[in-house]
Amino acid sequence: MLPRLVFLDRATLPTALRQPAFDHEWLEYAHSTPQEAAERLAGAQVAITNKVPITAATLAAAPDLKLVAVAATGYNIIDLAACRQRGVAVCNIRDYAIHGVAEHTLMLMLALRRQLLAYRADVIAGAWQQATGFCHFGAPMHDLAGSRLCLIGAGALGQATAQLARAFGMAVYFVERRGTSVARPGYLDLDTALATADVLSLHCPLNNETRGLIGAAELARMKSSAIIINTARGGLVDEDALLQALQQQRIAGAGLDVLREEPPRGDHPLLAVQLPNLIITPHMAWASTETMATLAEQLIGNIEAYFSGNPRHLL
Repeated sequence: MLPRLVFLDRATLPTALRQPAFDHEWLEYAHSTPQEAAERLAGAQVAITNKVPITAATLAAAPDLKLVAVAATGYNIIDLAACRQRGVAVCNIRDYAIHGVAEHTLMLMLALRRQLLAYRADVIAGAWQQATGFCHFGAPMHDLAGSRLCLIGAGALGQATAQLARAFGMAVYFVERRGTSVARPGYLDLDTALATADVLSLHCPLNNETRGLIGAAELARMKSSAIIINTARGGLVDEDALLQALQQQRIAGAGLDVLREEPPRGDHPLLAVQLPNLIITPHMAWASTETMATLAEQLIGNIEAYFSGNPRHLL
């Protein structure tokens, strides 16, 4: 019997996807609910998922499952303990978005520090056309050069962002874990980073340690001229506290590519306001044509590696 591979949410990866180079049966679904996932994985040896949770209940309904291939880097949707208990291997995608996410992060920094949205709005409103001089002076701008960037997360994405930021002349520091008393060279403790950062950028995974990492207390420690960037996971930031900090001008701005709930509900507080110092993009920093092609190739390569007896990127 050929191994059955089931892609539970193919629509989340809108790019060409080659078939694995071994005999197999391939099934794919645009989207799957948790209940549908359990039904569709019956008889499957491989589950491919981007955002469909693989829970203990899902695994119990799929006794033939051997591999969960996550079509993303984040794996908080997978019950790893239940997978290990049942002997199901789990692999994810590594270091595929170092260009796309880093570029998107810098784009958000530049747009906020140089007031792109405010000046675009001024031009649309006719402010430049009515100016008495050759230019229009509106919202105060700041250069990236000479400013301090503090990065929470020193993995591939954090390192790639640091490289681009240094090219812009930023002073780059990584941030130690909360509670670390002695900072390594090139690192700052969290309290110092919060108090001194011109830009705070998040590149860490979402887990029990990092959930709600940036809340009201942390935002209160930041400079009123500072901005925060989150291209990692929405749950890292207390969104209610962030909205209050922005509305009360306790920080200068925020650029987000992720929210706690995705897709967000229609009345999401951050989407219900129009603030000139808030930019939200719909979780698409990773979604350039080139980056998605890299992900797709690695995804199939992970599956092929497992069936060749040389599994890679195991969690």
